[in-house]
Formats: sequence, structure tokens, C-alpha cells
Amino acid sequence: MVKNDTPPRRIVVAGATGTIGQAVVRRLVADGHSVTALLRPGSAGHDTGPLAGAELAHAALSDHDAIAKVMGDARPDCIISCIASRSGAPKDAEAVDYGANVALLETAQAAGARQFILLSAICVQKPLLAFQHAKLAFEARLAASGIDYTIVRPTAFFKSLSGQVKRVKAGKPFLIFGDGELTRCKPISDDDLARFIAACIDNPDTSRRILPIGGPGPAISLREQGELLFEIAGRPVRFKSVSPRLFDYAERALGLGSGMSGWFAEKAEYARIARYYATESMLVLDPETGGYSADLTPEYGSDTLRDHYARLLAEG
Repeated sequence: MVKNDTPPRRIVVAGATGTIGQAVVRRLVADGHSVTALLRPGSAGHDTGPLAGAELAHAALSDHDAIAKVMGDARPDCIISCIASRSGAPKDAEAVDYGANVALLETAQAAGARQFILLSAICVQKPLLAFQHAKLAFEARLAASGIDYTIVRPTAFFKSLSGQVKRVKAGKPFLIFGDGELTRCKPISDDDLARFIAACIDNPDTSRRILPIGGPGPAISLREQGELLFEIAGRPVRFKSVSPRLFDYAERALGLGSGMSGWFAEKAEYARIARYYATESMLVLDPETGGYSADLTPEYGSDTLRDHYARLLAEG
């Protein structure tokens, strides 16, 4: 599906301060596209170096008029949305994963955009959480809008598997859930995902499709991630097991106060999110078996988790 012959287009990238958004902007600029990076007003203090070559525009995701002005000025051929709710809490998910994307879609269509590329998530195929339902609601809205679209559902990102690098380097045990074999994923790097997204522009092979995508295999478990880190760090393997049932207990306890306080309801959702990622694989669900399938999960790119871990450990 690699497509390198797309002529230069005018493209708006929303969520451009995130690591994926930055990688997408870099890829598009390198490919010769005219890029407008849509940033939230609160991102004014962020390092914009990674966005070099792009026009910067600021608009709150909740400000329909401000987004419409950005679209009107940019006159995009294509909009790429890399936005996502930061917390996953119900209100945040409704406002960002659904509401803000609707604003992007409506204003982009009004400005004459012909294509909308959405960065979604592979976990929406088994929706148990508020943010997953919000993402699916927008996916349905996008599919019914009449605009040409592509929905990209990546597996785990390298960044999401890097939280324990400092622990291992400091000589601490690697935390696993259960025996560490409850889940598997095919993580993909920011740059490989950006190349995949860029290849969807004006690509008839990806038009009006939902595309799950992972990085180079094989699928890796949490235990194997830890073993890989210890190997690269040159340290003896040490694990500490945490039971996923802890999240069940936390959800039940917090759920008792959900009817009286939004704070308790939000924290109960965080417990559900934690349990989900501790027990569900980020792979394609096999419709025949109902189980996760590494074989059915497409692979793309060349960046490996091993190289990513080695780089993080070397950088300190």
C-alpha cells in the first residue's frame, strides 16, 4: 500500500503536538505537502521544532468557530486527525474523541476538504470503555458523512511500552500482570505509523476502509517485553507480578460513590481502563474464534522495539 507518487496536497493535521502528530507532520513536510499543524492554545509553550516546515495554527478543540477559521485559511484537501482524549474519562472522551472530531469533520467539509484520515485505536473492536464508544460513534459519523475517509487503528505504540525503562535501568523489577502472558501486541513506531498514514492520502486502496495495523512481528507479551529490556540493559531478569483483580476491587469500591460524586465515577473508569489494558491484547479479533489473532494483525514498517529500547537505555 506504500504510495510515494501523491502530488503535493494542502493538509491540516490536528493533534500535532503529540508524538504521533509530530511524526505525521514531519513525514508530510518531507513528502512536499503544504501542512498546517492545528495546535491547542495551551500548547503555545511546547517545543515546535519537530513541526518545522509546517504552518502553525492555534484553536481550542471546543471552539467550532476558531477551527472553522483555520480550515478556511488552510483550504485543505485532506484533514488528518491524531487527537485523542488525554484521560479517557467519559466527559473528556465525549468532548474530544467524538465532539472535537465532529467539529474537524464539519469545518473541513465546509472548507472543501475531500478526504479525512482518522487515527483511531485497535481496542475499539472490543468496546468496554467510554472513550472506545466515543471513538466508534465518530467512526460511524465519519463513514456516513459522504467524505472520502480512511480509519487507521494501530496496535500499541512504542511510547506506551516504554514506561518501565527507568525502572529496569535503576535495578528495579519489571511489573507484570499475572504471569505476564495475558496480553500480546505488535507495537509500531511513530515514524512507521506516520509513513502508513501518509500513504493513505489519495490512495484508492485505502479509501473508505478501516485499517488495523501493527509493527514488525512477532507479537510480544508483557513478560517478553521485560525480558527484552533486561537483556539489552545487561541486567538479571526480575519480575514483580500484580493481579489484575486489584483493578476489579478498585472499580467496585469507587463505584459505590459514583452516584454521589463525579470524582468517584471518573476514578472508577480509570480502574476499568487499567484492567482493560492489563487483560486485553492489542491485536485483531478473529471473527470466527472471538479470540485475538497475531496472524490476522497486519505488520508494517521496519523499526523494532529492540532498537527503540536500546536507544532509550543509551540516552539515559
